[in-house]
Amino acid sequence: MTEWLPITLLVFCVCWDWISTIVDGFWCWTVFQKEFFVKILLIHNAYKIFGGEDSVLAEEEKLITNGGYRVAKWEVSNHEVSSIWDKVKAFLFTPFSFYYFFKCLKVLKNEMPDVVHVHNYFPLLSPSIFYACKVFGVPVVHTLHNYRAVCPSALLMHAGKINENSINHGVWWSIRKKVYRKSYVGTFALAMMVALHKSIRTWNLKVDRFIALTEFSRKKFIEAGWPESKICIKPNFISDPITRDSASYPKGGYALFVGRLSAEKGVNTLLNAWLEIKFPLKIIGAGPLVTDVEQRAGDCVEYLGEKNKEEVISLMRGADFIIMPSIWYEGFPMVLVEALACGTPALVSRLGSMEEIVCNGIVGLHFEPGNSVDLANKVQWLLDNPEAAHAMGENARNEYLEKYTPERNIDILMSIYGQAIEAAAVRGKS
Repeated sequence: MTEWLPITLLVFCVCWDWISTIVDGFWCWTVFQKEFFVKILLIHNAYKIFGGEDSVLAEEEKLITNGGYRVAKWEVSNHEVSSIWDKVKAFLFTPFSFYYFFKCLKVLKNEMPDVVHVHNYFPLLSPSIFYACKVFGVPVVHTLHNYRAVCPSALLMHAGKINENSINHGVWWSIRKKVYRKSYVGTFALAMMVALHKSIRTWNLKVDRFIALTEFSRKKFIEAGWPESKICIKPNFISDPITRDSASYPKGGYALFVGRLSAEKGVNTLLNAWLEIKFPLKIIGAGPLVTDVEQRAGDCVEYLGEKNKEEVISLMRGADFIIMPSIWYEGFPMVLVEALACGTPALVSRLGSMEEIVCNGIVGLHFEPGNSVDLANKVQWLLDNPEAAHAMGENARNEYLEKYTPERNIDILMSIYGQAIEAAAVRGKS
């Protein structure tokens, strides 16, 4: 027995050496993949007033960082546009900024990213940054938060109505209508940007993957001539607001509206509907129609002003249902994701992405856009059918867990980055 001991030890040492080599190699390969495969450079032109796109960028930055990937960010702000000269420069270089083209080259040289993810480039950065990325051969992903690259209005809306003229007939009509801030000059600059980059095929040649937030949005960009094969779908997401300690949360016997108090958000439709409803409605937000809301507040309508995110989530969890009566093509309203996460049914206009996100009769109800009578009828139905409303709330929570968690989102995002890198590699060989 003892004569076999040296041989046994030798075999064990050799086998252990092989096993440890394989394990170490796999570990090094995994680390190499994460460290080398993806260093992401996030690029964003921030708005003066912190909005939805800024919020999405912040959440995605945390998502990627928490996933163990290296992240760099290059951000400029519209606060830089203050003087008359700043506004003149912004106007002149909205179609293509040579200053930010060279600035982007410098950033790319310093950061050496494996992929660039652009959120917003208007008005300072301009689409020039996509050309800078191609100088370095860096794969580019661009999130299509709105329709700015298709229409100067960014909303595909004018005079309070859906308007797809820019998709069907080009953008030059928009100048006469002053669709951008009622300005001939501003609208002209944007129309020039849209027309220029469509004609020189920027979106076909200089971006490897686009992120549309919904299938509806994807189809609109395809209608506008964007490359179908390059447009992926990745919804927005939020971290789960419900913890084990806060799982039980009673409903408070009220409906809730959260959003900008403006015409395109359907505020007038909401207020008119509530003339027929005897059920508490709480309104959160600010905007040009705040005076109208304050004047219409009464026995059943309570205006709460602006609230922070934690307060909104608390009120949303306590609401019997939320209402989104928008009359324009919403991108991907974070309010709807929050409602789903909170297990709160949603009443939404039968329009665009809202119709897609909220499955009618399953996690909420649809009503005809701009029709206050139909909205009032749907509200009354929910009040008359509390068991069905409760079931919709449970379905909404399950919908969130299936589609809109950070864990699900990081998988989709990394897949899109991988596609962009692969596409860039294939292009480099051709």
